[in-house]
This record gives sequence, structure tokens and C-alpha cells, in this order.
Amino acid sequence: MNEGVKTAVRTVNLFEAFSRRKGPMTLTQISESLSAPISSCHGLVRTLIGMGYLYTSEQTRAIYPTKRLLDIAQTIAAHDPVLESVVPVLEDLRDSSNETVMLGRRQGDVILYLDVIEGTQTVRYSAGVGEMKPLHSSAIGKAFLGRLEAGERAAQVARLELDRHTPNTIVERATLEADLGDGAAVGYFITRGENVVDVMGLATTAEIFGDVFGIGIAAPLSRMESDVSTQSVRLLAARDRLEALGGVL
Repeated sequence: MNEGVKTAVRTVNLFEAFSRRKGPMTLTQISESLSAPISSCHGLVRTLIGMGYLYTSEQTRAIYPTKRLLDIAQTIAAHDPVLESVVPVLEDLRDSSNETVMLGRRQGDVILYLDVIEGTQTVRYSAGVGEMKPLHSSAIGKAFLGRLEAGERAAQVARLELDRHTPNTIVERATLEADLGDGAAVGYFITRGENVVDVMGLATTAEIFGDVFGIGIAAPLSRMESDVSTQSVRLLAARDRLEALGGVL
């Protein structure tokens, strides 16, 4: 890893460390969190203070982020050309299903969550924007695999590493291919505790603004399993609404 990439990764890891800690850190604590030399962390912190992203307490010397990163992130999110149009549909799906709704894109061999709108139930599936999920064990991942032609789908399944994430993860290639075929036949794909134990997901893909996105609903398996037919109708209706947006960004 070259120095520029290392610095970029370390910067992101620094803010994630603050998020996990939920409080200020000393330079020593930052060094421990990043598994990096204090000298390197000192240079990074000094640069970010100079740019207005961090500040220090004169009394304790503790370091904490300012709201500058939040302001920038909010501005970026507010003008995302996809989310501006898609989020109202996702929110309607959340409201009708009462469950957590996800929007994802395929990035190589993983699914990246672009948005997560949590359900209204007290006990619900929770995930974070930016989380990455495997293709073979996530509902949106299956949806991306399932939309491929049979030959290409088989080739993709043959090369994937089918890691076992739970006791329910499908790790036999023939079984996964059959499962994807079943999903392709009905237009939506299911995971039953395959990526997160006791969580069931339904997902499909939608062509929006000339690109392909995955949309999914996830909930505790015990609640979702008895309501698959109703939830799948809601999911496919949301897909149709998204595809009706048309156009190219």
C-alpha cells in the first residue's frame, strides 16, 4: 500500500474510531485505535485540526471531530441525484411493510448499501449505509446474481468463494444455483438466516436512470416467513415504481 493510500485509509479509520468510541480520544488512544505509530497519528491529527475537522481541549488535550464533516456529508447526501428520487419510494415501502428497507449496488463481489431506512418495529433488522454484504448470502446479492443469464450466472457461482456466515448459509454451488433459479422465476430472492442468523430478506433489482440497483426488505425471520407473499407484492410494486422513473442521470 503506497503512502497516499495508507493516509487515506488511516483518515477514514480515524473517524470510524471516533464513531465507535462516542467520545474524545487522546493521541495515545488514537494510536492504539489505528494500530499506528504516535508520530504518524500526530501528523494526521495536526493536519485535520488545521483543516477544521478536529479540535483539541486545552485542558485535557483530548481530541474530537468538529461538525465540519457532518455538514459536508449532509450537503453531499442532500444532492445525491439517485437518492433524491429513490428515497420517497423506499420510504413508502418501509411504511407499507413496517420493515427495514435497503438500497444497494453491486461492487465487484460484494453488495454496498447506499441507503438503509429502518423499519418501525421495536425488534427490527438494523444495518448501516456503507456496509458490504456477500453476493451469495445476502438477498440483494442473490438478486444481482439471479438477474444474469443462466450461463453467466453459473460461471459467477463457480468462481465465488462461498464462505459460511451462519449455519444456514448456502455453500453448495448446485444448491445456490437452484435457489437463484427459483428466485428468477418469481422475480424476487430470499435469504433465510444465511447472512445474519434469524433474519430473513427479500430482494429484487430495478433499472433506475440507466443503472441497476438492488432493493430489499429485511426483518426477523419468524415475522417475515409468515408474510412472504404480501411483502413480495409490496417489494415488486416498489420496483415497478422505481423503474417508471425512467431517464438517465
